[in-house]
Amino acid sequence: MKRFTVLWALVLCGCMAAMAQSSQQPPTLSRVMDNQLKSVEGEFVPAAEAMPEDKFDYAPTEGEFKGVRTFAQQVRHVAAVNYMIGAALLGEKPPVDTAGESGPESLKTKADIVKFLKDSFVYEHKAYASMNDKNALQLVPSPFGQGKITRLGLATTEVGHCFDHYGQMVEYLRANGVIPPASRPR
Repeated sequence: MKRFTVLWALVLCGCMAAMAQSSQQPPTLSRVMDNQLKSVEGEFVPAAEAMPEDKFDYAPTEGEFKGVRTFAQQVRHVAAVNYMIGAALLGEKPPVDTAGESGPESLKTKADIVKFLKDSFVYEHKAYASMNDKNALQLVPSPFGQGKITRLGLATTEVGHCFDHYGQMVEYLRANGVIPPASRPR
C-alpha cells in the first residue's frame, strides 16, 4: 500500500508538472530578448534610484579618472542610447531629443533623470516586442553611424551596454557608501 501511495504521488506530480509546462507560452525571440531587457532594467533602475540626490553628480577623481562621466551622466547616457536603439529597431526617429548619446543636459534633477531612464526602458520594451523570427536578422541602420547591423545584434548590444554602465555605477555607489540594491541581503 505504501508503494502504491508513493507511486501515485509521483505520477500525480509528473502530471501536474506537464500541465504547468503546457500552459506556459512557448518562448519566442521577442520574449527571450525582452526578458534580457527586464533583467538589466531590474538592476539598473534601482541602482540609479539608490544614489542620493546630492551625490548624483559624483565622478571619481582619485587615479585615472580624468574626463569620466558623472553618475547622472551615466544614467542619461544609457537612457539616450536606449531611445536610439529602440528607434533603430522600430525604424523611426527617437520620440524624444536624446542630445546624441549623452542625453539632454537640461535634465538636472535626480527625479527628471530617473524618469527619462524609466521612460527609455518602456520605449525599449516596445521595440523588443516588434522583433520576431522573420525580422531579427534584417539589417537596420546603426544609430551610431557605423553602417548596418541586425536587429538581434542591436538588441543584444543594448543589454550588454546597460550592464557595462551598471558595473560602473556600482563602483560609484560603493565609493559613496551605498550598497547597490542587487547586492543587499534579501
